[in-house]
Amino acid sequence: MTAAEPLLSLTKLEVAYGGIQAVKGIDLHVDQGELVCLIGANGAGKTTTLKGICGLLPVKAGKIRYAGADVTGKPAFQLVRRGLAMVPEGRGVFGGLTIEENLAMGAYVRNDAAGIRSDIERVYGLFPRLKERRRQTAGTLSGGEQQMLAMGRAMLSRPKLLLLDEPSMGLAPLMVQKVFETIVTISGEGVTILLIEQNAKLALEVSRRGYVMESGEITIAGPSASLMHDPKVRAAYLGESV
Repeated sequence: MTAAEPLLSLTKLEVAYGGIQAVKGIDLHVDQGELVCLIGANGAGKTTTLKGICGLLPVKAGKIRYAGADVTGKPAFQLVRRGLAMVPEGRGVFGGLTIEENLAMGAYVRNDAAGIRSDIERVYGLFPRLKERRRQTAGTLSGGEQQMLAMGRAMLSRPKLLLLDEPSMGLAPLMVQKVFETIVTISGEGVTILLIEQNAKLALEVSRRGYVMESGEITIAGPSASLMHDPKVRAAYLGESV
């Protein structure tokens, strides 16, 4: 990977889902250390894009480059070992395991016991509520607590690139604020983030650049501050009349 090369780049990426071509030849890149958002309505193809990147859905055409290598079609478990982690929509925690056991699952690719323990404590520092409930099973947690746990579990893999799929979905406003404060903290520590979020205003406020996706295509892209003032974005995604 050269200094000028993005950490992640998608070139003419096409992904089909359930017989439908949900992603129709998009170009997108995320530079090292950036926080980039991908916004759009339900069904626009955002989640399918992330699943294609992660190897959870087959790529129909196009190329995915990550950390200087072509990873198109690579399975998810290989990508995790390369430092690419995803927090899925709906959290996806292991309901029958405790908080601490869920966090340990995030470190399954590692064998440095002392480092794992240190990182678990770091997650507890970010989310004190998880430490208070560390022996509680994940299935009994609130939605917000499960989102915290899913993010913490992903951090245990020590990701270079973190993909976040709708982290605010179904959460109370105070919990949304806490989750986004943590996203900004993680980004500030050097983790590169690609964020999918239906709350376009929040996503644009915390990100450096943004992409707007409609019907499987990227229709607008640019600095987040510019997108916040784009009449089309304001009308369609920020609930403002222009």
